[in-house]
Amino acid sequence: MRHLPTLLFVATLLTSLPWISPAAAEPARAATTLSLAQAERMAADLKQGMKLEEVQKLLGKPRRTALRHDGSSSSVPSHGMLQWTYSWGSPSQGSLQVEFAAKAPEEWYVNSWQWATY
Repeated sequence: MRHLPTLLFVATLLTSLPWISPAAAEPARAATTLSLAQAERMAADLKQGMKLEEVQKLLGKPRRTALRHDGSSSSVPSHGMLQWTYSWGSPSQGSLQVEFAAKAPEEWYVNSWQWATY
């Protein structure tokens, strides 16, 4: 009987763990942003034909995205052009534009890239 309050406390604690543990188990996500100098070094590893996921692993998520249709009316199906823009500091400091093309839906690969306002 002396241990009943302790057992009740432990039972209550154990039943509440499923509500607590998912939030506690989730790792803290650090927002890592590259400096302009780091981005310049990383961009040297860009290769034509790289997959979208490889670019995201290399440079992170872009600040801006755009999808353009090339307007071609040829018999070859086009998925347009996806553009990712990375920028650092003020516009005069530098921005990198990576353009992706796709042979099939959701199969984007690097077509070209360029530094703007550099």
